[in-house]
Amino acid sequence: MAQTSQPATDTAETAAAEPAALERARVVGTVLDESITVPGTGFKVGLDPILGILPIAGDSVAAVASLYIVFVGLRLGVSRLALAKMVAYVALDFTVGSVPVLGTVVDAFLKVNVRNVGTIERHVGSDY
Repeated sequence: MAQTSQPATDTAETAAAEPAALERARVVGTVLDESITVPGTGFKVGLDPILGILPIAGDSVAAVASLYIVFVGLRLGVSRLALAKMVAYVALDFTVGSVPVLGTVVDAFLKVNVRNVGTIERHVGSDY
């Protein structure tokens, strides 16, 4: 079977799509970790701790959304070590988040998704 090389337009389209992918990861991170300001405090929470109120199912949905951010990091060429840390944070968030009450509180303060987006941003620097 002969292998064909990727046309230049595909590479250009991929390069143009990367800033959009990073912006989508930022939106997902913000929605999961910082989309709602607690009145009178300035403290922000997102859907992650709210979803965590539903045992297993809520944390599973949040973990799948969190893995999207890791996938974006993979596409943008984040180092394997950084990706491993990102996956470890998602696993920690899922595991601790599954503990009733404690998990919801930890989800509100840990903010794994915003942290993982920050890792991607540090990797790509000022490129996007």
